[in-house]
Formats: sequence, C-alpha cells, structure tokens
Amino acid sequence: MPWKKDAEAGADVASASVDQSPVDSSSKRTGESASPAGATQSAPGTEADEKAGQSKAFTPKKGRPTPKRNEVEREVGVRRTAFDAPSTSKEARERRKELKNSMSKDEYKAMKQRERDEAARDRRKANERMMAGDENYLMDRDKGPEKRFVRDWVDAHRYIMNFFLPMTFIVIIIMLLGTRNPAIANLSSIVMVVIFVIMIAEGLWLGRKVNRLVNERFPNNPHSKFSLGIYAFTRATMIRRMRTPAPQKNVGDTV
Repeated sequence: MPWKKDAEAGADVASASVDQSPVDSSSKRTGESASPAGATQSAPGTEADEKAGQSKAFTPKKGRPTPKRNEVEREVGVRRTAFDAPSTSKEARERRKELKNSMSKDEYKAMKQRERDEAARDRRKANERMMAGDENYLMDRDKGPEKRFVRDWVDAHRYIMNFFLPMTFIVIIIMLLGTRNPAIANLSSIVMVVIFVIMIAEGLWLGRKVNRLVNERFPNNPHSKFSLGIYAFTRATMIRRMRTPAPQKNVGDTV
C-alpha cells in the first residue's frame, strides 16, 4: 500500500540520520582537536615573520627601566628645590636679612662662596658650549644653519681682511710715534687708506660669494643679503683666536 511505502521510507531516512550523527560529531571533535595542531604548525611561520621584522628595524630592550628626570638631575648634581620668588624688593631684602641672621658669619660666607662658585661654573659651561657652537647657547645673531655655514666658510679660507686689526694697530703706533716727523705720519695715513680700500673691495666680493653659496644650499634662506654679507665681513676681520663662536674648521677644509 502507498502509505506503508511512505512510512518505510521515513523510517529509513531517520535511521540513516541516526547512523551518520556519530560520524559528524566525531568529525567535529576531530576538527576541534585538529585546530590546535594547525595553530602549533602556524607558530613557526609567525616566529619567522617576527625575526624578519627584527632584522629590518628592531630596537632591543635596554634591560633596565628608564630613569626618572629627578633621578638623573640628582645624579648630575643639577637638582634644585622649588623656590618661591619674592613679589617685591622689600620682601627680598627681608628674606636676605632673615637668612643672614639665621646663620653664623662663617656659615653665611660659605653659602655666598658656594653661590659664587655655582654661578661661575654655570657661566663657564655656557661659554664652553657657546664657543663649541651649541645652538642652545648661541646668541641670536649666530643661530641658524645659514650662519653656521657662513662661519665655516670664512674660517676655512684666508683673506687680507684677517690681518686688518694687526695692521691697523701697527699703523696707529707709527702715527703716534711719527708726530715729530710729519712725513712718517703722512705715509702711515696713506697706508691706512690703501688697506681700508682693499678691505672694502674684498668684503664686497666675500659678501656676494657667501650669499650665492647660501642660496644654493639653503633655498629657504630667511636672511637678507646685507645681513649675511656683514656677518661674513665682521667675522673675517676678526683675529682667528678672538672669533665667537670658536672656529670649527681649519684653513683649507672643505665646507
């Protein structure tokens, strides 16, 4: 009968689903157990990627914690306590008076000596860094890569202007000694005028040369031609040992 055939077909389908369910669950468990294995297999590739990344740009650990600023300042000896500045000069005088009264004469002298030593040490450090060309200690007239280039260029070459001050000093002495002899005084004045003319001509040439080189190397040069020319001129007329900042190039060095 038809209805018996349909019932038998439904029973077969149900039994088939029951028989396949253990297989599916086992396969699912197999897949779940296989996933860690896949993860372990992919680990070497991850380590290789990390090593490849480290070979290009890798900063190793320092092996120690980064020190705090106050710890570094105490170690260097520049740590200072907070200071409440007086609001008026009268308050400042009263504080100095109270401080002096709270100490003995020897203690007060020792304190003032420490302050003088500390101030001298700070001035000496600032002067050393300025002479070395440190931008943080330079005056405003010397700051900037353009000014540094001008200084290096002037220091690496010789000019007649380099001897301007010594020759001027010699001419002045000759003029003072030649007051009794007008001929010597007139000759020394003529020599002085000739030196001055040569110095002006060489200064104009140096100014144009420096401006051309600066504009080639620094397209965004913020300084005017006149300021750079005067800066090069005044440095060239100074004796080498008296130049500030101190020369960082020897004569003949490439700039």
